[in-house]
Amino acid sequence: MDVAQIKSSFTAHQLDVHDFDECRNIQQGPVFIIASGASAKGFPLEKFADVPMITMNGAISMFIEPDIKPFFYACTDDAFCRQQPYLFAEAMRLSQRVALWQDLLRYEALAPQGQLYLLTRAPKLSWSELIFRRDKELVRRRKLGTGRNRTLGFSKNLKRGFFDARTVAYLALQIAYHLGFNKVFLVGVDLYQSAGRFYEKPGTVVSPCNLDDHFYTRILPSFEILSKYVMNNDFQVYNLSGSSRIPGVLVPRATLDEIDRMI
Repeated sequence: MDVAQIKSSFTAHQLDVHDFDECRNIQQGPVFIIASGASAKGFPLEKFADVPMITMNGAISMFIEPDIKPFFYACTDDAFCRQQPYLFAEAMRLSQRVALWQDLLRYEALAPQGQLYLLTRAPKLSWSELIFRRDKELVRRRKLGTGRNRTLGFSKNLKRGFFDARTVAYLALQIAYHLGFNKVFLVGVDLYQSAGRFYEKPGTVVSPCNLDDHFYTRILPSFEILSKYVMNNDFQVYNLSGSSRIPGVLVPRATLDEIDRMI
């Protein structure tokens, strides 16, 4: 379904859906990706408020009190808006742009103040296409293996879909590339299920988490693709989490002091 069809399907909701072509390569320079891992709690968000930020799900809670507007907000969990309605509503209020799964359009309270973009998955290739076809925009592992290889990759053009690694932080990386940023700093990408999310407190609603189920089958292989086939001098990624499960050989670690010098 293209953007025109989607718009006509939801006219009653009066949502203005934008085409991903509109935001392709509109930026450059550094960007922060703010995720929900416990290590994000100590990040000085206000200090770097003048740098564009991409955030996701409940990590929007960091932006509410200082009233900082994320450059982009992403959510692929169609249950999040029901489990965390306040945080979802604040994300829609604050964010300059939002990227959502199409099913979320059926959520009656959906009223984004910024530009709305709808996410679709990258197409699954046949074995022959995987072996003989080299796609510069939909980057995939260049070797045979299990059937999972056909659904793992990195999208440089979200108009053609994104690759789901079972962590929205990986989608945020694809958004950063699509937008044109070339130096990405990951905050709170810890990926430890047992540690929980920084914004969750005892007695509050806790959304389900399945990181452990997918870490070795989808998350780690996806970051391997990012490291081997996408990261280079024109697209650098650094991880601020000293406790992240993503090995430093894939995504190098950086400290706040080092970031000050890089920015």
